[in-house]
Amino acid sequence: MPDEAWASGEHYETYVGRWSRPVAERFVAWLRPRAGASWLEVGCGTGALTDALLTTEPTLVLAMDRSRAYLDNLWRRLERRDVRLAVADAVSLPAATGSVDYVVSGLVLNFLRDPARAVAGMARVCRPGGAVAAYVWDYVEGMQPIRLFWDAAVAVDPSAVDLDEGRRFPICQPDRLAGLFAAAGLTEVHSTAVTVATRFRDFDDYWTPFLGGQGPAPGYCASLSDEARERLRNQLRATLPRARDGSIHLSARAWAVRGQVAIL
Repeated sequence: MPDEAWASGEHYETYVGRWSRPVAERFVAWLRPRAGASWLEVGCGTGALTDALLTTEPTLVLAMDRSRAYLDNLWRRLERRDVRLAVADAVSLPAATGSVDYVVSGLVLNFLRDPARAVAGMARVCRPGGAVAAYVWDYVEGMQPIRLFWDAAVAVDPSAVDLDEGRRFPICQPDRLAGLFAAAGLTEVHSTAVTVATRFRDFDDYWTPFLGGQGPAPGYCASLSDEARERLRNQLRATLPRARDGSIHLSARAWAVRGQVAIL
């Protein structure tokens, strides 16, 4: 499997960061959190969800990620007293049991080897009556910029089918997510779709971010020979829907899920 690098915040932002930010804002609005709460964020990456959490007037946001490069980038940008950053793994959260009001994760659960264990850990550190919530891209059909990429990749390279995120990440569906949260002992489990428009100025605005190496699709693209990469580029150019001015109008859908820690 091609390498999936997670080190360049700049490349990630041009790839999907620009779309994950409006999704994060709508996700937080869906949670309807109270002001003055404490938050733990699992897998903060370049800070799209972190920024949205800071609009809720929190007492503290503890943001964690495995990538020190992403955390360094985020700290240089924020430098706020109500934010603490930590290098940590999602399945071994460095927080006390029942210590925070909300535990959230954005676009991360599908990349974990043991998402069930991660959700159980998120439930552990959330206080009774608090909320645990997450969202992931709908790679099967709703995250169109990536869906169309893999459709084109498989058309010119059938072996790419095993790398397709729609096949690799079966939990990225509302019923799977709800089951994951219920299995962790969370109650009042609900899911919803969060959809945003993704407009590209032209084909190059769509294609260039796939050359940055951040994530599965760009990792696959980087693994190709120049000739194979050009075949993929030509397939995409021929199949992507374009407006008369050359712009490309797609949409990106994420599935969100939330649950409550029972009050004993």
